[in-house]
Amino acid sequence: MEDMVPATAAQAVPLVEVQVKGDLNAQAAPAVNRLLEQALALRPQQIVVDLADCDTIDAAGILLLMDAHRRAVRDGGTVALRSPSEQARRALRLAKVDRIMQLLPYANVSLTPAGPVGR
Repeated sequence: MEDMVPATAAQAVPLVEVQVKGDLNAQAAPAVNRLLEQALALRPQQIVVDLADCDTIDAAGILLLMDAHRRAVRDGGTVALRSPSEQARRALRLAKVDRIMQLLPYANVSLTPAGPVGR
């Protein structure tokens, strides 16, 4: 009889992708938050938020992404943002999100951490 190792909550999946369509603003934040909650529950090494179909991000959207990243880091993971539009990228840079989370081009999914928070 083989020894079986039970799965535990500490075991993580390598990657979860979340697609955001439309603006990431106060109105859309609750729905996106539910998706991020589901992704975080899997305890992935990295969550990639695909922003290719997201035109703009407001303060509520930025706060949501920052909170998801903080929670992912607490559990040993990271959050990266893929393909933000120019307008979204500008908002992320103004909020200095690019110093905390990786901004990935469309085809590049990397499992490397962005670096320590607060840099």
